Amino acid sequence: MQRLNIAIIFGIVLTSLCWASPAHAERIKDVASLAGVRNNQLLGYGLVVGLPKTGDKTRFTGQTLRNMMLQLGITIPSDVDPKSKNIAAVSVHADLPPFAKPGQPIDVTVSSVGDATSLRGGTLLMTPLKGADGQIYAIAQGNLVVGGLSAAGQDGSKITVNNPSVGRIPGGATVERMVQTPFNETDDIVLNLHSSDFSTARQVAEVINKAFGEGSARAIDGSSIQVSSPRDASQKVEFASMVENLTIDPADAAAKIIVNSRTGTVVINSSVRVQPAAVTHGNLTVTISESPKISQPNPLSGGSTAAVPQSQVTAKEEANRAFVFKPGVTLDEIVQAINKVGAAPSDLVAILEALKSAGALRAELIVI
Repeated sequence: MQRLNIAIIFGIVLTSLCWASPAHAERIKDVASLAGVRNNQLLGYGLVVGLPKTGDKTRFTGQTLRNMMLQLGITIPSDVDPKSKNIAAVSVHADLPPFAKPGQPIDVTVSSVGDATSLRGGTLLMTPLKGADGQIYAIAQGNLVVGGLSAAGQDGSKITVNNPSVGRIPGGATVERMVQTPFNETDDIVLNLHSSDFSTARQVAEVINKAFGEGSARAIDGSSIQVSSPRDASQKVEFASMVENLTIDPADAAAKIIVNSRTGTVVINSSVRVQPAAVTHGNLTVTISESPKISQPNPLSGGSTAAVPQSQVTAKEEANRAFVFKPGVTLDEIVQAINKVGAAPSDLVAILEALKSAGALRAELIVI
């Protein structure tokens, strides 16, 4: 009887999904993710062989080769330094997807940790990949795909395209251990919003309650929504699929201005508003030119020729240009006003900081 009721609810929800499609709506799966369903980072250390004399010259690479040969039953005398230029010590990292099963392949990225000039043409030998708990979750091995190249001449000239010391092996690792997730161990699922917002969390809970019945979902805080779900694994998968395909109309984001101090990039979202304010913008240019004059003494005066410095300092100030922000100015009007006075990115940051200090900018100013 319980399975029949769940099937009826699923049918009703599927029908509502076909007919209801709010304008400018987004699916829940685009704004939130299931708690516990996540990637896990893996890391390993290994050797790349078969390089055309572009490998490492460091001593620890030789030590790594010595240890590997010892595991294979070959002992290299302690007084012999294996200076092989066709090997390179590398770090290998990968992301283990959720629900990945033993035997499934995953992509790996290989990066040089020594002074190898290029990994092009190399082959990664069997490398165990460990998780944060120290357990081995995958084994990597295979031929590298390197998108960069480097070439040098005997006169010291050199050209490098992209980065030849990093490569990838598509499907280069085989999963050996599965990471357990709490998805099938609880009677509910938790949705975590990508961006914390109380309005969006409340709206997600309301949409789910409207589709599956009052009390099916509740907002825990500004970023998490707890949803009651079937216990049976197959029904839970189908239920989660329909929940994440429900559509909502997300709340407007908080007003923010992001300034990248390294690149001079300024990003202003559409929620930014400016209160009444007047701004003046102008530049002062100071020019200093040096034109030394040669002083030549009179004959028989006993003097010596000398250079007499002469400096000329001029200052030029551009005409101050002022513009006025009316109440509730939008993003488009802000950009038009800034462009009208020809402000550079650095000038724009100064204007925004001044507006923020004057209390006329209704937005959070973030400098990264």
